[in-house]
Amino acid sequence: MHISLQQLRQRWGRRALHAALGLLLAALALAELQGLHLLEALDNRFGDVLLRWHAQGRVPPQDVVIIDIDQPSLKDPQMFELAGAWAWPRVIHAELITALARQQPRAILLDLILSPPDRFRPENDAALAEALAFERAYVPMVLLEDSAQQAPLALAPPAMGIRPGPGAQPDARYGIDGPTALPPEVWRTGYINFIKDDDGIGRSTELGRDVQGWWIPHLLGRVAHDLGLPQPPQPRFRLHWYGREFTRIPYAQAYLATQTGDGQLPFDARGKVIIIGATASGLHDFVPTPVATTTPGPFVLATGVANLAQGDWLRPAPAWASPALALGLIAALGLAFAARLPQAVTMAGFALVVLLALAGALAALWGQVYWIPVSALVLGGVALLAFGLLSARLEMAQRRHVQDMFARFVDPRIASALSEPAQVAQAQVSASREVTVLFSDIRGFTSLSEHRRPEEIVALLNRYFEMQVEVIFRHQGTLDKFIGDAIMAFWGAPMAQPQHAVLAVQAALAMAEALERFASDLAREDPAVRFAIGIGVHTGPAVVGFLGTQRRLDYTAIGDTVNLASRIEGCTKGVATVLVSEATRAQCGEAFEFIDRGAFEVKGREQAVRLFEPRPRRSSVESA
Repeated sequence: MHISLQQLRQRWGRRALHAALGLLLAALALAELQGLHLLEALDNRFGDVLLRWHAQGRVPPQDVVIIDIDQPSLKDPQMFELAGAWAWPRVIHAELITALARQQPRAILLDLILSPPDRFRPENDAALAEALAFERAYVPMVLLEDSAQQAPLALAPPAMGIRPGPGAQPDARYGIDGPTALPPEVWRTGYINFIKDDDGIGRSTELGRDVQGWWIPHLLGRVAHDLGLPQPPQPRFRLHWYGREFTRIPYAQAYLATQTGDGQLPFDARGKVIIIGATASGLHDFVPTPVATTTPGPFVLATGVANLAQGDWLRPAPAWASPALALGLIAALGLAFAARLPQAVTMAGFALVVLLALAGALAALWGQVYWIPVSALVLGGVALLAFGLLSARLEMAQRRHVQDMFARFVDPRIASALSEPAQVAQAQVSASREVTVLFSDIRGFTSLSEHRRPEEIVALLNRYFEMQVEVIFRHQGTLDKFIGDAIMAFWGAPMAQPQHAVLAVQAALAMAEALERFASDLAREDPAVRFAIGIGVHTGPAVVGFLGTQRRLDYTAIGDTVNLASRIEGCTKGVATVLVSEATRAQCGEAFEFIDRGAFEVKGREQAVRLFEPRPRRSSVESA
């Protein structure tokens, strides 16, 4: 069964419809923010922009140093003479690590894959293993998540740091590409897999992961554990990027310094965390991150180390922050539209919330908290649009409803003018207003009906009513009702009319003039027909509004003003076609000429009522 929006509005009420829409939007918002994550990509993109801007002012700590296998190091003539073309013999790395270890750095992280073994020069692997005897030297491994070749985790060398947890499965297996060029006793390792989001961008890293109850450490987690660095409560954490560069020492400069003169390094390595990795374009160790589409892998590792060392990784905002913002916006917008606040106020309030939320996101970054409210704001924007459309539909439905109701009583142009919410509300409320009431009655109608067939009388009355109602509507009047052969109309409602008395008198004179033409036409058809009317007009307070039941409803005026207008009409017999009260005459000012017809005794009045016959002013008639 089809139910119109107007019927729903009448059945539930405006606030109930807004509440129902608000609950639906709230459910969708919670589903999106807690499960669907359809807008997560939008949050990520905006978050990347915010992180790039915020990172510009962040300086990495001086105690995290990158020894950089950069392009100049690969092309350095001396390096080429000593080590040849890339890949260099692992003894080169062994000599550099040995020199670094003498200065007692805090840790050395070798960000180079050390598999498979060097079968042609095994002595180079042996030299590297000897250098890695430094107890805080770490080498990487790679997790092979989709590999068919998996090894039992229970057989992992103790140096790898893979350990069982409560409920660990004894037969757990996993694909691991370890540093097989080295003996197991120096496998102080952790995986260095690139941790990426669904869009392929790396925004986070890990301390490690649980596999069938076994803990497999990330290289960062291994270093943080051994060095006693602060650690996030969750294994995966969001990186807090730096816009300034880390301290970078070209590999060639560092290594060649160990081979000449006193063999001293070109920097002080004491107490520092040193990462040896490649940034040369030809070695393809680049990953997409929020700060750059081609971020060198060692920079990602260095960022993680620095974040842990300083304890300033990005903490996630409370899980309720975005849902609370979205639900608060939906509730506030629903209330605003239900209360019919001006659209400009609602839009300005929404814009202010957007600005405050974005400013809050930026302020949160300074407090090491990552909160991107874009999806919540987008959901708020959807709510703004949805509530706006609902309100517009309700307004249109209400206006059409009011216009349809009043089209029976007033000129269609007046009904169409009832468009503003304030006008609609005023029109529908029964209240006391100052109005001008007009009564018109046919003289001698009873005798006329005695000499004609009923169908002829009905046809005649319909012609008469159509003519007179057209005059009333043309003068912006409201048709109240037909009472037998009488017509009741009023001015001043449903829309306020400052000149309601003038309009009513103009309509009365026009009705009298139209009647003369109508009577002439009837006389030509049947000379025996005599047709005349009397019109009474009075101005005063009356209660105007809808009266009746749901099945039968009339828009009418009631009160003493209506009764007196009817009595004035009865006084027109033998006096004038149109008579108006003194109150109406006073309201009309100088718009007409009035002839004083004296005081009349009327039923229900102790004092006589002074009545006047209006006539158009001669100047206005002549000019017309």
